[in-house]
Amino acid sequence: MQATSHPEINHLLDILLSQIQAILGKKLVGVYLYGSLVTGDFDTEISDIDVLAALSSEIDEKEFTQLQKMHTDFANHHKEWENRIEVRYLSLLALKTFKVQSSPIASIDPGEPFHIREVGKHWLMNWYEVREKGVTLFGPSPKSIIEPISKEEFIESVKDHTKSWGEWINDMHTRPAQAYAILTLCRALYSYTYGEQVSKKKAAEWAQTALPEWSSLIQNALIWGLTPHSIGRETGTRDPIVAARQPF
Repeated sequence: MQATSHPEINHLLDILLSQIQAILGKKLVGVYLYGSLVTGDFDTEISDIDVLAALSSEIDEKEFTQLQKMHTDFANHHKEWENRIEVRYLSLLALKTFKVQSSPIASIDPGEPFHIREVGKHWLMNWYEVREKGVTLFGPSPKSIIEPISKEEFIESVKDHTKSWGEWINDMHTRPAQAYAILTLCRALYSYTYGEQVSKKKAAEWAQTALPEWSSLIQNALIWGLTPHSIGRETGTRDPIVAARQPF
């Protein structure tokens, strides 16, 4: 598989895909790469790897236990990627109905154990990115299994998502966390302005010109760098950060 320009990442994805296939078998419909490996400016030292696994139906209790153990073992065997691999398992029905109802999603997120929660329309930005830019690691095109999303719907979702940052930002006290918040909001503004998802770095560079009064602060955020997996350690929980950062 040559999914990315990083041979070591391609090898890692090959291993991950084969292990997921071994557990889920024919229930696994498609696997898609998105996030910074797709939008650009991926940093092998700090960036996360984002993967969506589409399933014919929701995972059962046995599959949950097997996937939980697999992700734990995977992190133990690849220590440099511990807390930096995000895999979401979602049914085809959920990917077709997320605009009108919530559905269970099983996921492994930085700073959290493998778990199940309900997601709905507030994850529209994620599925827009997967549908428009996702790289297929296995299965059909993401456009064939994800409900169509208009650019207007994407922009409205960005606006709704950004409104919540007045709450989440109060939990971000360290430099990495503050950098994450600043650059995330730069990307939200870029997405709202142009209707397109780009990397945090590209959005920040644009924002420095568009918002010259905040240029120094944005430059500081770029220098502080992004270590999203450390934010959970700072706040003591990953939950509010995961809610705030979808999909940025």
